[in-house]
Amino acid sequence: MDAADALIALLGDYRGRDPLVVAIPRGAVPMAARIAAALGGELDVVLVRKIGAPGWSEVAVGAVDESGWMHVSDAARMAGADDAYLERERVRQLETIRRRRSAYSPGRRPVDPRGRIVIVVDDGLATGETMRVALRALRAKAPATLVCAVPVAARDSLERVRDLADVVACPLAPDDFVAVGHYYEDFAQVGDDEVVRLLSARITPAPSDTP
Repeated sequence: MDAADALIALLGDYRGRDPLVVAIPRGAVPMAARIAAALGGELDVVLVRKIGAPGWSEVAVGAVDESGWMHVSDAARMAGADDAYLERERVRQLETIRRRRSAYSPGRRPVDPRGRIVIVVDDGLATGETMRVALRALRAKAPATLVCAVPVAARDSLERVRDLADVVACPLAPDDFVAVGHYYEDFAQVGDDEVVRLLSARITPAPSDTP
């Protein structure tokens, strides 16, 4: 069973209930598109960016959302991330977010999550920083139910997101977690063109017959 199928099996209760399936780009977008199609939901993205440690960008010491709000982890100082570094990275990542918003959502606003079941999908949780910021950003928009859905996670990172979501769906949380990519047979990069294609063909629920 692949990652999308494993999550679809856990999220079956939301089938036919018009869920909004929101991916953290870019890697999670193809998986989220399959989940949205299987559940009869709608696909969109939430734009957040990891703040990497100095000299070790793959290790998150924080994350920033589209509004510019930044969460900084307790490990940031130990990793050498001082205030000046964090601010430079915040500005740099915001520029990437703005470029992506322009490319991913030309001429339209993000789908409004207010009052809806919102399923936030990422390809996995290592530190969980980007997911925490994504959940916080979406919670502020008043969804009816907020779901965190990831196929694999470090156990301690999974625990750190539980207070931010109403439901956490994760089929695999090994005690000896290595890295997200370690648990995929194919962990190829997803390009912006693929994200744009999937969002352009995003799944929307069939219209109701009720006037």
